[in-house]
Amino acid sequence: MKAVRIAAPLEMGVAEIEKPVLKAGEVLVKIKYVGFCGSDLNTYLGRNPMVKMPVVPGHEVGAVIEEVGSDVPDGFTKGMVVTLNPYTNCGNCASCRNGRYNACEHNETLGVQRQGVMCEYAALPWQKIIPAGDIPVRSCALIEPMSVGFHAVSRAGVTDNSFVMVIGCGMVGLGAVVRASLRGATVIAADIDDEKLALAREAGAAYTVNTITENVHERIQAITGGYGADVVIEAVGSPVTYVMAVNEVGFTGCVTCIGYAKSEVAFQTKLFVQKELDIRGSRNATPADFRAVINSINTGKYPIEKFISKVVKPEEAADAMKEWSENPGKVFRILVEF
Repeated sequence: MKAVRIAAPLEMGVAEIEKPVLKAGEVLVKIKYVGFCGSDLNTYLGRNPMVKMPVVPGHEVGAVIEEVGSDVPDGFTKGMVVTLNPYTNCGNCASCRNGRYNACEHNETLGVQRQGVMCEYAALPWQKIIPAGDIPVRSCALIEPMSVGFHAVSRAGVTDNSFVMVIGCGMVGLGAVVRASLRGATVIAADIDDEKLALAREAGAAYTVNTITENVHERIQAITGGYGADVVIEAVGSPVTYVMAVNEVGFTGCVTCIGYAKSEVAFQTKLFVQKELDIRGSRNATPADFRAVINSINTGKYPIEKFISKVVKPEEAADAMKEWSENPGKVFRILVEF
């Protein structure tokens, strides 16, 4: 079957790989759309130490069920539109013992620590198949990245009394904007790109801040009445935005980190103590987060189609990835259509 494969840094192309053989307890899906995410971009650029090449990327999926194996419970039928939970969990580490399977110490995400699903077919355990109801199969490829943003909002304990600053309005950040606004929070979206900020407003942000052209601290202080944000969600992963998050969160606030910087970050650690901050990591997403995203998309309130920058064929994937790597700030999601 046809697959997109990254053979080495800056080397991507179409390859022929074996079609999976369905086993007991598994569901075979026909892949329709797969999104490129930030981890795929880092793999392409040779900056992802968790990946062993050659690798088939991809874990943001819209698919339909092709065949159901034995020992699969009722409810999975041929032709059903689904997305995939791309994470594994060992069941034995501290995270799994605490029921936080999304943060499993030994997690292997599709397309990162193991071969991904940017290909024509995939077979996965039925527990990793998530029915998407009436959502168009193309939109299903947006569920996983949005769920990561949803999870961060849950980790931060956002309520309707919160001023929530979301730094970074890519797909994950937009997911955080949507979820925080659904919880009734006043959302402040921050990014370097005005087009992304405009889309963040459509997704539920009450305020936007261009961190290049505006004085961020003055704007946050003005919006929050001088208190600072109750919650800051860092969805970029750079030293600049990490420091910004700690600076702009208010006293006794919460900083929740999704992105992780590739280099060391220098903090004024006195702010951790003086502000008595809660600083939390947020990794991947839970089944409940997936369900919440599906419910939000089903409302029809959000401009989901605008989250898709481009749809390409597998043969065009390399050119699309090169284009994204040269201008990452202008892309939300590129989908590969099979």
